[in-house]
Amino acid sequence: MSSRPLRKNKIQFHDLHTSRNEFASDVLKGLSVRPASIPPKYFYDAKGSKLFDAITQLPEYYPTRTEIDLLSNNAAQIARHVGTGSLLVEPGGGSCAKVHILLEGLKPRAYVPMDISRDHLQLAAEELAIAFPWLEIHAACTDFTQEMSLPPSAPRGTHVAFFPGSSIGNFDPDAAVVFLQAIAELVGPGGYLLIGVDLKKDKAILEAAYDDSAGITASFNLNLLSRINHELNANFDLTKWRHKALYNEQVGRIEMHLVSQQDQTVEINEDSFSFVEGETIHTENSYKYTSDEFIRLASKAGFQSDELWIDGNRLFSVHLFRVNDLQR
Repeated sequence: MSSRPLRKNKIQFHDLHTSRNEFASDVLKGLSVRPASIPPKYFYDAKGSKLFDAITQLPEYYPTRTEIDLLSNNAAQIARHVGTGSLLVEPGGGSCAKVHILLEGLKPRAYVPMDISRDHLQLAAEELAIAFPWLEIHAACTDFTQEMSLPPSAPRGTHVAFFPGSSIGNFDPDAAVVFLQAIAELVGPGGYLLIGVDLKKDKAILEAAYDDSAGITASFNLNLLSRINHELNANFDLTKWRHKALYNEQVGRIEMHLVSQQDQTVEINEDSFSFVEGETIHTENSYKYTSDEFIRLASKAGFQSDELWIDGNRLFSVHLFRVNDLQR
């Protein structure tokens, strides 16, 4: 682990970045099985992170603006629940955008954003330091889905985890419980979790959010192949693949795929992978929940519901949970 200050007495940057070897191993393993799949965490190289930021501005993509409204309208109430002087931790805090809404009310002792995209995280931390000159920042470039630990320089105190954007939906329900258990361990007894959860709704609204008319989500999905080409010496022809998003109502999730447009063979260094026309690479799931479903899921990880906010159109929810001391 390396730790170096980006700005004296302002930011500590802890580089625990996923290695190229791990990326290669996961890609080769995922393409060797059928159906083929690649973990969605690899969407977020520098270009992928910028494309996702663009997705959040699209008219079809309701989660970001709806969650921002919920956080803005209830920031004071969140602060009353949590109090001030906490250590605020954000797994996936590569943009640090939504945390702006909370910082003035929460006045945390320190903020710990965690993200797999080094460049995106570093830029976001620098911008946050300018906007909040009083804030101590400990940025950790890490794959938080594999290991979640606080930087050794982070101060102690009541811990609050912030996990917005319905990112919890990328985990299948059993894996979501395991991830939430890791958060419960991280924040400890009496700690809090503030989390955004996308709600079940009309199939047309969901599918439009993941297959926009401007094609930005398609570019985001296809950029995964570009990254593999660039970093792993592969020869994916992007014109032979197309983006597909569908809502699987039986299991309550959006699925994103890359569909082969013809029979083809792809080479990654010395390995070859053949695909027939119509075959897919599964790149992401995004599970949707009712509020009661998610409260029950979080309770399995040791959390008890403290508060819940839902927008008037019942598109999105923000939950505040507290670690159940009796279960820790």
